[in-house]
Amino acid sequence: MRRLLLRLLFVVALPAILVAVWWAASDGSTDPFWPPLRTILNTFPDVWTGERLRTDVWPSLLRLTAGYATAAVLGVAIGTLIGSYRRVRAVCEPVLEFLRAVPPPVLVPIIMLFAGIGDTMKIVVIASGCVWPILLNTVEGVRAVDSVMLETARSYGITGAARLRNLVLRSASPQIFAGLRQALSIGIILMVISEMFAASNGIGFTVVQFQRSFAIPDMWTGILVLGLLGFLLSVVFQVVERRVLGWYHGLRASTRRSP
Repeated sequence: MRRLLLRLLFVVALPAILVAVWWAASDGSTDPFWPPLRTILNTFPDVWTGERLRTDVWPSLLRLTAGYATAAVLGVAIGTLIGSYRRVRAVCEPVLEFLRAVPPPVLVPIIMLFAGIGDTMKIVVIASGCVWPILLNTVEGVRAVDSVMLETARSYGITGAARLRNLVLRSASPQIFAGLRQALSIGIILMVISEMFAASNGIGFTVVQFQRSFAIPDMWTGILVLGLLGFLLSVVFQVVERRVLGWYHGLRASTRRSP
């Protein structure tokens, strides 16, 4: 219980300090672009009503989920293929390094030409940025599978889908989840960027509309919404990761306790 309370204190302490610093630094500000935090917080419930959550936040979450899921499937599938075969890796590596170096926001105008300006474009933009950390971490995770375990599985006749599911992906799963964690933050950024181009709803669209109409406190509330959304998604991800990788965290804990 004491350990849980200490962890909770550490989690809450830094955000509380940052909010206190922000409150003190902005208190009494007359700069229209830097309103006091109390003004922003007072504006928040008037701006982010249930209707706005339904018309702006929910569509953003759906696009993020679709793009992120697409990137996860493609990244794990292609990464497993490349990591499993040395010749495939040798052929694909230069192309992957070239494509990875291209910033996804630069591709937005090109994607708009082929996918239009609807939700498909936004999902493709999110997927195009999220796929790289998942793919590259999957490649490295598959490459790092213990060769002794591979030979043992082959000796026992464990091949095909059973070998892939129970050995390769399971062994690579800690690194795959590391890529999924990186991709989540990238996906939130690209969700906002994609909604700033030819959109009619979404959090990014709403923040830009507030900025263009000089509703600065309202704009700041949108930034707070993005921060809260990122925090909540991170918590959900940690819960899922703890459940899926329970065996891995248990193994690490037992290793640390052993003399």
